[in-house]
Amino acid sequence: MSERLQPGDTAPAFTLPDADGNEVSLADHKGRKVIVYFYPSALTPGCTKQACDFTDNLAFLTGHGYDVIGVSPDKPEKLAKFREKEDLKVTLVSDPEKETLTAYGAYGEKKLYGKTVTGVIRSTVVVDEAGKVEHAFYNVKATGHVAKIIKDLGL
Repeated sequence: MSERLQPGDTAPAFTLPDADGNEVSLADHKGRKVIVYFYPSALTPGCTKQACDFTDNLAFLTGHGYDVIGVSPDKPEKLAKFREKEDLKVTLVSDPEKETLTAYGAYGEKKLYGKTVTGVIRSTVVVDEAGKVEHAFYNVKATGHVAKIIKDLGL
């Protein structure tokens, strides 16, 4: 089980391929706040709802100085299909080795339909301009989560 991040922790660095195979690094966003969200699987109902919510609110979030990166264990090809099918505007990156998911505490044991399983824990970490964790939300719901983040950030 990976450790959950706490406000004030240094956000783990990562460089992962996006839906087009281009490398995306947390370091590329230094000087801006970044909402890094972790989801189990592209093209599933909950993950689609969440990605669409982030896309619908992207202009608002970027207008307030936040970039958004979605991380899943899906391969870039699946992320590209997901982006095209749902007309997503958020940056989606692939972590098939689950190293970044684990580093952020977003991979491990969770309850699914009453059973304990190992998998992606739907989570969101807000990283400040200096690369420190500002907020860390774990076991979030796909529906209504973006509105909750906006409220919690006081935007």
